[in-house]
Amino acid sequence: MAVKQTAGHDQLGDFAPKFAELNDDVLFGQVWSREKELSLRDRSLITVVALITKGAFEQLNYHMANAKKNGVTKDEMAEVITQLAFYVGWPNAWSAFAIAKKVYGDED
Repeated sequence: MAVKQTAGHDQLGDFAPKFAELNDDVLFGQVWSREKELSLRDRSLITVVALITKGAFEQLNYHMANAKKNGVTKDEMAEVITQLAFYVGWPNAWSAFAIAKKVYGDED
């Protein structure tokens, strides 16, 4: 089950309250909670792929850690990044691997 997200309200609630509401209540509340349609693991993997593709590395650490928590293994993450390298660019893969090493660093 998805955890209640409050990052939008915490970080932008005073500055951009509607955006904070959409982030926390709609994206993480309504969309991420649709586990019957897609598991949290699948949603996490899709999100990681989208962020790597866009080069949105500032958000990747959080979502990669979330993917790990939702059951994506180190070997699976390495395979995903390797596959993506040929489609989204070698520099994006290198950047993603740097984050993956930090997130999965405690695993053998």
